[in-house]
Amino acid sequence: MLSLLDHLLRQILLQGVASLQAVPVAAPPPAPALTHAPVLAEQVGFRPPNEDWAKDVESLQLNALNVYLVDLRENRRLRSNERERGMDNGVPYVDAAPARVDCHYLITAWSAAQYITPTTEPVLDEHALLYETAAVLIRTGALNAAKLYPPSPSPIDAWPERFKNTDLPIVVAPPDGFVKLAEFWGTMGDRHPWKPAVYLIVTLPIELLREVSGPLVTTRITEYRQIGSTSGAEVWIQIGGTLYDKAGHSIAAAWIGLRTTAGELLQTTETNQLGRFTFLGLRAGTYELAARDVRPGEMTPTRQVGVPSPTGEYDLHYA
Repeated sequence: MLSLLDHLLRQILLQGVASLQAVPVAAPPPAPALTHAPVLAEQVGFRPPNEDWAKDVESLQLNALNVYLVDLRENRRLRSNERERGMDNGVPYVDAAPARVDCHYLITAWSAAQYITPTTEPVLDEHALLYETAAVLIRTGALNAAKLYPPSPSPIDAWPERFKNTDLPIVVAPPDGFVKLAEFWGTMGDRHPWKPAVYLIVTLPIELLREVSGPLVTTRITEYRQIGSTSGAEVWIQIGGTLYDKAGHSIAAAWIGLRTTAGELLQTTETNQLGRFTFLGLRAGTYELAARDVRPGEMTPTRQVGVPSPTGEYDLHYA
């Protein structure tokens, strides 16, 4: 998710920092929805702020911000033993609360002005740019991709579903500052040995591995009864299975059909990325399962199954 966070920071700064505009514009309201700003993505970079970066800014002839990730540290204060239970494709699971890591950035301003004259002083441009940057970040507050990006389709589609609407806490210019600032600039060459920086800390979640908490559920039987009625229940059944090749590997994106024993097609579906399929709304009885995934040298699998199956197994295997 680090690259997703970088992209989000770039969009916030391109949209919010007026001094990056080729033509000055009024500052936007706090925490605006992000749209395409009339600036270049190259004006907010994540490379080392060394001499190569300085030359590129000169070539760009536009003001720029360098947002450099200098450190990652686990935020142990936010550790949690909470667990979230759920069901995914028939498999019960437990999700542990995500770990959290603090991402430490140094944001520096770089003026496009090349010469100090009575009307042009690059350092003053950079100071104004730094001030605007700090103001934009403070006004934005916690970063939330769902609130900052426009509706889909947008870059939010690349975010993990679990974190699309999660607030990412930030700290802008903490009182202690970045304690190794002198050491940092000592590694960036002698052309720009020292620049002031906005020190930014963003707390990013790290999703832990999902734990399977029980066996695969392959049959679900639902009964509907009317209160006060003596008539029998209406019963509907859902079944699920997995499609396997000859080597025993599951097959994704394959067509699966459900037919009567007379060959009448009732339903179709497609296996998911784990090779699993499911059919809903069935009555008890005998059905035929068939796959349509052409594999040279292997026989297309079909089989008759009783619903509900005494063993709870509805898998298909290539022969």
